[in-house]
Amino acid sequence: MADSDNNKAQTRREAVMARVRERYPDREIDDGDEDSVFGAVDDYARERDGELDGYRERERGLGELFASDPRSAAFLNSWREGADPAVEMVRRFGDDFREALDDPERQEALAEANKEWLDRVARNKELEAEYQSNIGSSLENIELVKKETGAGDEDMDAAMSMLIKSMSDSVVGRFEKDTILMALKAVTHARDMAQARREGEVAGRNERIEERLRRPHGDGVPSLGGSPGGQAPRRARSIFDIAREA
Repeated sequence: MADSDNNKAQTRREAVMARVRERYPDREIDDGDEDSVFGAVDDYARERDGELDGYRERERGLGELFASDPRSAAFLNSWREGADPAVEMVRRFGDDFREALDDPERQEALAEANKEWLDRVARNKELEAEYQSNIGSSLENIELVKKETGAGDEDMDAAMSMLIKSMSDSVVGRFEKDTILMALKAVTHARDMAQARREGEVAGRNERIEERLRRPHGDGVPSLGGSPGGQAPRRARSIFDIAREA
């Protein structure tokens, strides 16, 4: 009996950790470190609680709407089952709906609402066209990264899922700790690479200067016989001359 309970507890633990790892694919979780395990589980539980609170709040709002006017619940249910929403509006709200359309004082508001709808449709079409024009080059970039890094299909799928999730979260104002750390690492990595390039350029320039300084340049004493054509002997180069040439 004790072994069965232990196996059941272990199975539940594995199930929970599987869900946590699926939620945080880029997070390192050490099964032997309780702080690491419970920290991940606590973050997962907090996020789930936040999502549930959001669902409850929306459900409460809909419940209040349906309680104030049961016709709205009947309308949405009919629409959900495939009924024509315009017909259902007339069926459920009758004269109220028709009078609203014919009310001169509401014409301006109705015209503005229609304009917003048309703008939204046009914008959606623009976004769809832009998506179709970009997706081809995006797929090429994915294949290019796979070749350059040697990444497999599973790793690339996980990376793209992470990017899509980050974009979806940003739309609703959610920025998780792991996402922020990922972006911060990318920024600092780019800065470190730029600094390394600058240091490499300086080191290369200094090496060229030192090489010139090590070359023999004579003792700087002019020849007694002068130079051909009566030209003055060439002045020995200084350290500053060498530095300028470098």
